[in-house]
Amino acid sequence: MRLKNWRAAAIFAAGIITLGMSACNGQTAEEREHPAAETTALEQETGSEAIGSGETGGGETEAGETLDGEAAAPVLKDGVYPIQVDSSSDMFRITQCQLTVKDGTMTARMTMGGTGYLKVFMGTGEEAEQASEEDYIPFTEQPDGTHAFQVPVAALDQEIPCSAFSKRREKWYDRTLVFRSDSLPAEAFSEGSLVTAESLGLADGSYRAEVKLEGGSGRTFVESPALLQVENGSVRATVVWSSSNYDYMVVDGNRYDPANDEGNSTFEIPVPFFDKSIGITADTVAMSVPHEIEYTLIFDSSTLEAVP
Repeated sequence: MRLKNWRAAAIFAAGIITLGMSACNGQTAEEREHPAAETTALEQETGSEAIGSGETGGGETEAGETLDGEAAAPVLKDGVYPIQVDSSSDMFRITQCQLTVKDGTMTARMTMGGTGYLKVFMGTGEEAEQASEEDYIPFTEQPDGTHAFQVPVAALDQEIPCSAFSKRREKWYDRTLVFRSDSLPAEAFSEGSLVTAESLGLADGSYRAEVKLEGGSGRTFVESPALLQVENGSVRATVVWSSSNYDYMVVDGNRYDPANDEGNSTFEIPVPFFDKSIGITADTVAMSVPHEIEYTLIFDSSTLEAVP
């Protein structure tokens, strides 16, 4: 039996952007095709790493509303939450982003890794050239000298066009952003918004589901799909790491010791929900002294399969 969830499908379908690099002159396909695109070498030279979006007019967008105007019930509580932003260019590195939700509208403060861009605009560079100065969003300087932009967020898990103005070249350059709801903490979501065993109607039994590990150095991974056990609406996952160097995990403040004595480190941990980041800590003894590392796990409900 293969189970699918409409919310998970929407998140995973809309939340992925192509970031592949072309082998031609070290540029992305987007930069080669755009007549005004900056070269990678120039961006590295100037340290320009800014992403932004502005608003070309109209009212603010409610949390949960799609870009094509189809209304959806807001799923986020008022508050300030960390969020991950994907970009169509890895030259635009966002070192930190905080999403603010208030009365159903969303804004984000994106802290950048450089100073190469002076202002941003929601829309294409061509549209930005025709807009007025009031439509542009200027940077604010951080204590370390880097730039940050406070931008409206039209929707989560949707490709949002934006453009950024280069300080060095004095031109607008097109980018695309995706604010990923699967990276938000569980407390950001209103009651009933999370995908759980109960909302999926999972019967007691064994299942498999794809799982993604994020965080750390990027060299470590966990086996996927993972084995899940559902009992009385609670889900536990068997997480198998790519090494034998992890001696405990912490999930929701609770410590879990290995379930095995030999082979790669294996743990049985709770899965409170699917399709969103679950914050975990794993202690590794691979270094000279034990060291705790922060990770997140995302279990994909659209890939759930019952195990006979």
